[in-house]
Amino acid sequence: MSLLLPDSGLLFWMALSFGILFFIVGKWGFPVITRMAEERKAYIDKSLQTADEVNRQWAEIKTRTEAMMEETRTRQLAMLRETAQSREQILADAKETAQRETQKLIDAAQKQIRLEREAVLAEMRSEVAILAIDIAEKVLRNKLKEEERHTEFMNRLIEEARRNKLGA
Repeated sequence: MSLLLPDSGLLFWMALSFGILFFIVGKWGFPVITRMAEERKAYIDKSLQTADEVNRQWAEIKTRTEAMMEETRTRQLAMLRETAQSREQILADAKETAQRETQKLIDAAQKQIRLEREAVLAEMRSEVAILAIDIAEKVLRNKLKEEERHTEFMNRLIEEARRNKLGA
């Protein structure tokens, strides 16, 4: 027997063992391996689909987020503009109100000054009239030392006052 050539019995038993093994593996092993490979392929396909779906959702969320951010920026700018306009309006209103109040105060002060001036002038006229009457009385007393002349002069003044009152 040679080392390179197997014996016919050995060859028979090897072929029979291989056939039995092939039958067992073909009957129970290959279907399990095939099924597991198909399950693994289905799991990988499902994972890829899920990953694609997640990527698509991620892109959609990113797009929505960017749109929201842009809308937020736009609203923020609009609010800032509106706030600036409100501030300007409030300042203008406050300035106008202050000017009106200042003008009222100035008018009131001018009216008060005018009233005080008129009161002072009236008081001065009254004082001047009193002084004039006192001076006139003294002058007349000196001139009318006689009672007759004094009575006659008083009657004439009363008559003139009546005429002025009736004529006016």
